[in-house]
Amino acid sequence: MQRPGMIFDIKKYTIHDGPGIRTTIFLKGCPLHCQWCQNPESMSFRPERLDRPSRHFYVNSPWVTDRMTIGKLISVNRIIDEIMKDTVFYKASGGGITISGGEPLAQIDFVDSLLKVCKKNRLHTVIDTSGYADWACFEKIRRQTDLFLYDMKIFDRKAHIKYTGVDNTIIFENLEKLIATRAKIAIRFPLIPQVTDAVANMRAIGNFLSKNKIREIDILPFNFLCYEKYNRIGKRYPFRSSRTTRSRIESTVKEFSKSGLSAKIEGWA
Repeated sequence: MQRPGMIFDIKKYTIHDGPGIRTTIFLKGCPLHCQWCQNPESMSFRPERLDRPSRHFYVNSPWVTDRMTIGKLISVNRIIDEIMKDTVFYKASGGGITISGGEPLAQIDFVDSLLKVCKKNRLHTVIDTSGYADWACFEKIRRQTDLFLYDMKIFDRKAHIKYTGVDNTIIFENLEKLIATRAKIAIRFPLIPQVTDAVANMRAIGNFLSKNKIREIDILPFNFLCYEKYNRIGKRYPFRSSRTTRSRIESTVKEFSKSGLSAKIEGWA
């Protein structure tokens, strides 16, 4: 019997979560607690109640949850039914399904079942991961995964613990193992003011990736507007006054280029 997944959102027609037009499934629950997280509702593995109703949560997928509750157990078949409504767009654009979070690998049995059904339906599959999971989780799903979106946040171990709550050793180890399998990987770097944007951090990550023959990196500019989500679930957002400028993004691109990396900016207007 297939295990259901704890989902907090499903977005259709996404264009920044892999190639083409995609449907992105957001799984609830993450072992990391990044202080800048754009989706604070993704952290807990349990359904959560909003402090007050909001039109801003889940307007694109009202079937996932109501306006006062975040998170619901959904079956693989229910999700597949929703995904398959848009196959014409996937085929025309080279798109497919992206499983994001939270951390997808924290619900590995559900993700494995979902990926298998997706591949039976010849859908392109993407996993968006922090890399923080047992290697056995990667082994279980890598053959059904066409692309891994792999986050690289902070190189220094102590700083990583400070800002995310976990040690990053396994994240780097898993990336090296995944590279060795010749899996297709896209590295994503969240540009967070006064945290990840330090030159020393970018240089260390750039050198690590270059050593492992990674030649490209996607930069994810900081977006402070998620503070409203924190308000709705009764949490304080410590980065509300932070901003990312175009000049800072351009200097980040230049810094990674010193390590031989070609940088692409995701979702910046």
